[in-house]
Amino acid sequence: MTNAHPPVTEATLAAFSLAWNQHDVEALMSFMADDCVFETAAGPEAFGTRHVGLEAVRHAFAAAWAAVPDAQWLHGQHVVQGDFGVSQWTFVGTAADGSRIESDGVDIFAFQNGKILSKKVFRKARPNLPAVLPANAAAKA
Repeated sequence: MTNAHPPVTEATLAAFSLAWNQHDVEALMSFMADDCVFETAAGPEAFGTRHVGLEAVRHAFAAAWAAVPDAQWLHGQHVVQGDFGVSQWTFVGTAADGSRIESDGVDIFAFQNGKILSKKVFRKARPNLPAVLPANAAAKA
């Protein structure tokens, strides 16, 4: 009797991406290994900021939506080769100052026993775009 785990596939990464866009931290965590590692795109170290373990990663994932409440990862493309995977996407959202964020990026994954062991984020450094004024705001100006 073997203790085989279903492999991570492109469909798995697509479901993981959908959970990000639904802002569903519990669904996201169901994909993660107990000893998972999440490395953000920004931070003081060459790797960004590293979060280790389920609770630290859960907190870091939720912090992304706290910083950008309308965050979405669009146009996802996913590739899996054995215990390695990549997701390519365009990140969009609104910064706290009202400016718009739109930049391309990738996640690089390592898998173990059918779960995501590590997620490393790389995102293009692009200045935010000007805030979009509502149509009626221009008439009031």
